[in-house]
Formats: sequence, structure tokens, C-alpha cells
Amino acid sequence: MTDPIPLDLARLRRSCAECSLQILCLPAGVDAEDISRLEAVVQRRKPLTKGESLFRAGDPLRAVYVASEGVFKTVVLNEAGEEHVLGFHLPGELFGLDAIGSGKHRCEAVSLGDARVCELPYAHLASIAAQVPSLQHQLLRVIGQSADRDQDHVDVLSRRQASERIAMFLQGLSDRYRRIGRAADDFVLPMSRDEIARYLGLVLETVSRGFSRLHEDGIIEVHGRRVRILDISALRALTQGCEGNPHPQRRRNGG
Repeated sequence: MTDPIPLDLARLRRSCAECSLQILCLPAGVDAEDISRLEAVVQRRKPLTKGESLFRAGDPLRAVYVASEGVFKTVVLNEAGEEHVLGFHLPGELFGLDAIGSGKHRCEAVSLGDARVCELPYAHLASIAAQVPSLQHQLLRVIGQSADRDQDHVDVLSRRQASERIAMFLQGLSDRYRRIGRAADDFVLPMSRDEIARYLGLVLETVSRGFSRLHEDGIIEVHGRRVRILDISALRALTQGCEGNPHPQRRRNGG
């Protein structure tokens, strides 16, 4: 995910019907004619590089987005100019929905590495969705999921201990990788420890210690940004506040 991807013009021109993310972006039951109508309004943005912004706070709502490759973070700055991470967006996940209510984006979307994006102009998308009930249902479902994630994030920041926040983050990321058809128990984190800390409302040292403890307890294996989940049941137990070492025999010896 973090390796540079060579520019492939043929791939950039592929249609929605050929896209490997079609099953994620489009609902079941959308026929070829409806896909063609949607394809006609989808715009493929030029590739973005690490640190490049897709939209900024205050920008008017023009489109919603799906990353076909790469990962984005959405961020806001506080009064002191410090960055707070609102979320991370994996390939196949719709984002840019923050502007639907007010018509202006409330945050900035920044690429975490080389990325490609499908842009769906909102005015056209709304018009097509009104004529294609299955697509309209999919959009409402995605908006609902986004609201649920926002509420879960508020719950994490307001009520959870540091160990629970880290465990919930890893389990949630694992679940999302599974949904997009990627390995759910062995993945490379596209974000830094510092970005995770800014998302979870923790300091960098706390996140680093949390990862180290999970590694020592044999729940995960960490090598740089690569994470292998060794005991998903123990990880889930930690999300419920079950502290302590569930596998004392594994501590420090990995077995």
C-alpha cells in the first residue's frame, strides 16, 4: 500500500463496469444501463502524492470521493494550529460527506501516500440516485455508516481508556480491511503512530507503549508499520476494557 504505483494510463481510463471496487461502490441490482449512467459522470482525478490535499476546510461541496488506490486522512486545525485527525479513508470508502449539510467542507482531506480518486460530482450524483432507487439506498446506507463511525469516535474520545482506544482502532481497521477484500490480520498501517495518536486523542508515547505492550503480550506482532493480529479474541476483549495480560505465557517470548 505504501509502495509507489507506476502511472498506468490504460488503468486510469477503465470504466466503472471494469473497476475492481465496483462491488464496494455500487449496490447489488444496479444493471449495466444504470452503471453506464453513473460512469458518465464519474471523473478520475490525476494521481495525488503524499501530503497533497483533495479538498480543504471552507471549500464548497462539488463532489464526493472514492479512493481507487491509496488512503486519505481528514483533519481539522484547532485554535493553536494543531492538527486533529477526524478519520482515515481506505480504498472503496466514500468520503467528502461532511459538506452535505452545510454545502461547505468542514475539514481537509490529505493523501497519506500516492493515491488515485474517483470524483462523483454531487449534483449529478443526486440526480441519478433519485432515478435509481438501489443507488439512493446505497448512498443513504453509506451516510448512515459515516454517522455511526463519527458517534463511535466521540465515544472513544470521551469514555475509553488508552488501551481500549488502541485496541478498538486496530480491530476497526481490521474489520474495514476485511470489507474491502484485503488481509484483515496482516497489513501495513498507512498512517504514522503520530497520526494515530492525533486520531485517538492520545500522545505519541502512549500509542507507542500501547503497541509495544500488545506485541509483548502476543496479541499482535509489530515490525515498523506492519501489524499482524495474532489473537483477535484477546484484542476484542481489550476493546471491552478487559485489562491485564490474557496470555501471560506469551509475554516477551512470543510463544
